Amino acid sequence: MSHRARQLRVSSLARVEGEGALHVVVRDGEVERADLQIYEPPRFFEALLRGRAYTEPPDITARICGICPVAYQTSAIAAIENACGVVVRGPIADLRRLLYCGEWISSHALHIYLLHAPDFLGYPDAVALATDHRDIVERGLALKKAGNAILELVGGRAIHPINVRVGGFYAAPSQAQLDKLAAQLRPALDAAVATVRWVAGFDFPDLELEHELLAVHDPAGYAIERGTTLRRSAGPAFAVDAFSNHVVEEHVAHSTALRARLDGARYLTGPLARYTLNHQHLSPLALELAADAGLGNECRNPFRSIVVRAVETVYAVEEALRLIESYRQPEPSSVGVQARDGVGHGVSEAPRGLLYHRYELGADGLIRSATIVPPTSQNQAAIEDDLRRVVAANLDLGDGPLTGLCERTVRNYDPCISCSTHFLDLTMERL
Repeated sequence: MSHRARQLRVSSLARVEGEGALHVVVRDGEVERADLQIYEPPRFFEALLRGRAYTEPPDITARICGICPVAYQTSAIAAIENACGVVVRGPIADLRRLLYCGEWISSHALHIYLLHAPDFLGYPDAVALATDHRDIVERGLALKKAGNAILELVGGRAIHPINVRVGGFYAAPSQAQLDKLAAQLRPALDAAVATVRWVAGFDFPDLELEHELLAVHDPAGYAIERGTTLRRSAGPAFAVDAFSNHVVEEHVAHSTALRARLDGARYLTGPLARYTLNHQHLSPLALELAADAGLGNECRNPFRSIVVRAVETVYAVEEALRLIESYRQPEPSSVGVQARDGVGHGVSEAPRGLLYHRYELGADGLIRSATIVPPTSQNQAAIEDDLRRVVAANLDLGDGPLTGLCERTVRNYDPCISCSTHFLDLTMERL
């Protein structure tokens, strides 16, 4: 293939959330740059939070994302309660974990069946996939519906839940309501198990990540809605309140989004990091399925992240059933949280990765400053590096196939660019 200047353009990358572009430059057979150019206007949620009451972030930050609003609510609440010196335990904490399981099930099912699986099966989208494999897509939709049922019951609605508050919930479901929910989740477990076995049979390109991995860690179980430390694949773990000592956001000329680095280097959060650093805390069934799927003790192939998400879906359904079985309705459904001068830090594991919030509060209960570091901004540098390596290894491909491979590579990470379906305008120069 000649190295004359060439341009590849894709008007939009379907099956991700947000708007952006990719600019690839190849010079003399070498990939000179691969910039993930996020051009979606900044949304300024951190500025919007300044001067608002400390009770408002759960409702405001939920609007950052319609796919993972519970993650934003949970990290925000954790940071506010940390600033106020409150630790919520018992049935309220369990109910929060149940709510988060609902988001994991719903988001993972959406990604696996509707956004990512068509890439591996040669279909342009899930509608085309359903034409030939209606039963498979219906299974995915039923799994997502089960996750939504948890969000609706515990959170008040599936998108931007309204039952979540600092200190707990406005109302707690009854045991009878949860028993009915469990009846819907039991067949969802069968669907989740079938999902792992299905995606494990996909054909995965060879690509091994070289980045450091970072994930929330909880010695009591697989970290979802809380954690005591942040574990990394190289170097010692560090406390949640030391996040900003290690993770620094920076502006880059080609993007309106901030990009984060861990001690100066690119890194990755999300399913691969969670599994590699915390898989020992998965349930026996999830571990057995992971082993059968060939995941081993770590997974560094981003194309196999779909398998990890499927294993996590099994775990989330099992965990939801366990929480329902041991449920005790909290009375009251929230604990008092009094404002005070202080700084609080909160983390949780959104489906796409680690989500960090920091709030500085005044004694008057108003927010003085807010910092929110979403997973996609943390993963941007790693995505760009993976794109660079994928392009370099496949320069012999024509424009169409290479463009498609770039799109598949981006979708591995399920980026949420608004937080991130139109995303990519790919310009590729071969010089």
